[in-house]
Amino acid sequence: MQATAMIQILVSLVLQLLVLKGGADYIPPSRLEGFVYQPRPFDWDDTVLIEAFYDPVCPDSRDSWPPLKKAIHHYGHRVQLVVHLLPLPYHDNAYVASRALHIVNRLNSSATFPLLEWFFKHQEKFYNAPTKNLSRASIVEKIVNSAAKVAGSSYHTAIKNGFNDTQSDYQTRVSFKYSTSRGVYGTPFFYVNGFLLPDTGSAVDYNAWRKVIDPLVGAKSVKNEESLHYFL
Repeated sequence: MQATAMIQILVSLVLQLLVLKGGADYIPPSRLEGFVYQPRPFDWDDTVLIEAFYDPVCPDSRDSWPPLKKAIHHYGHRVQLVVHLLPLPYHDNAYVASRALHIVNRLNSSATFPLLEWFFKHQEKFYNAPTKNLSRASIVEKIVNSAAKVAGSSYHTAIKNGFNDTQSDYQTRVSFKYSTSRGVYGTPFFYVNGFLLPDTGSAVDYNAWRKVIDPLVGAKSVKNEESLHYFL
């Protein structure tokens, strides 16, 4: 346990140094960072905001997605999910996978989460050991072909070209810097209404999500009823 904690601290320090090093060219992005799951009108008085920080080739991120998705569907419009990407440096292909997600999101946002789920389902193809003898170009080609199947074959050329422009690289760097600026050093990390959920770095099951969200949804309902009575 102590060794794991020390590794987490060291990784966090390295990530912070990388962010500080890139601080000289820091420019706020033109839009809020992250992928919004099933976008809907956001009511600050009636909506619980969950932010998930994922690495598309992280097994713990993969395992945490089904119960989180189930919880989001259970609460409907009462909960909004935003996913941020943190391509971890010790996952060799995390940056390329994250870049593919940004490219697809720009071309066809309805395919962003299906592609994320595709990465979760086929992670073993992009782990370090199975790809150690593959060139980066061949890995990119494999991801482009798969992303085109998810987003639609008509997007194949656009997805391929996306790896040759600077926009997708910039967006992926912004994701990395944003995540580290929030103190995220591993995946998955979860924030609920801006506060870090305890026991991050591992999957949270559906029942645990219910225990977190139920009181918040109930509190918002009571607040709204009190406001209604006040005006009546």
